[in-house]
Amino acid sequence: MTRVTLAVDAMGGDFGPHVTVPAVLQALGIYPFLDIYLVGLPDTLQPLLVTADSSVLKRLHCVEAESVITSDVKPSLAIRQSKNSSMRLALELVKDHKAQACLSAGDTGALMGLALLLLKPLPQIRRPALMTLLPNATEGQTVILDIGANIEADSEMLLQFALMGTVVAQQMLAIAEPRVALLNVGQEESKGKESIRQAAKLLRQQSVIRYTGFLEGSELLTGQADVLVCDGFSGNVALKTLEGAVRYFLQRAGRSQSIWRRLTRTLLSPNTSKIDPDKYNGAFLLGLSGVVIKSHGAANQQAFLAAIEQSILMVQRQLSQRVAGQLATVVARSDRT
Repeated sequence: MTRVTLAVDAMGGDFGPHVTVPAVLQALGIYPFLDIYLVGLPDTLQPLLVTADSSVLKRLHCVEAESVITSDVKPSLAIRQSKNSSMRLALELVKDHKAQACLSAGDTGALMGLALLLLKPLPQIRRPALMTLLPNATEGQTVILDIGANIEADSEMLLQFALMGTVVAQQMLAIAEPRVALLNVGQEESKGKESIRQAAKLLRQQSVIRYTGFLEGSELLTGQADVLVCDGFSGNVALKTLEGAVRYFLQRAGRSQSIWRRLTRTLLSPNTSKIDPDKYNGAFLLGLSGVVIKSHGAANQQAFLAAIEQSILMVQRQLSQRVAGQLATVVARSDRT
């Protein structure tokens, strides 16, 4: 098995090292081919490592940070004051080719800004987008982007998201001609914001994209699209609403009330129950020259372990390199249409 090296921002998220460190140690125990740079404040990290197995610690490399980027600081200010912060140092390990991917549960805006600064977007892409694979009712998966990196997106950005999503669906889901849809408040062409209506016009002009029209939020899990494109605000709200609903039903079902168990079995197939945010975590910041994975800020140990496993998968599949290579071809064909 080819070795995988990750850089983990240990200080990110609502619970910081109390979640990230146990998850990292668990991952190292499961995957013998894994090495991890653990970046954080040494006084906080060391007490959490004293009982770790020596064989695991041989593959754990602690990197000392001097500060932490908190979620209550504006991303622009956080970026200016980011020197020697845990998030920046983790990204610099990817930039310097010491790690193959960076994983952080820290502030999305700061992670996006620093990743753009240090790793640079692909030549054909203005702004990266957060992407995840969403299980659907057809036992397949849907690529959804953007789910939080860009609160607003104009029509050109939505077109670029569609191009990237098409490449991901081809590479990860083995779909030759992925169906691409735009998330909107209705299916009629007159519905939605101007940017979405203009994006629809641009998508219809692309021979390299199989555009199928608008989808509403109620159709998120139907599998009617292989790629679902939206701005970061709409995507984030839709995904978190869905995750909250799934968590609610799973929690009620776990309280041994038979009516809730029956309802949960009816509403949630084995595939769609994977949306449980405690088990399904890790969004890929797509469109950069390096691999960056964003974990839920509220992730527990199980969820952060899932994000580590997602990071391993992205590295093993060489998704960033494949997207960069195929995207150049797709954009060139797109420009000729």
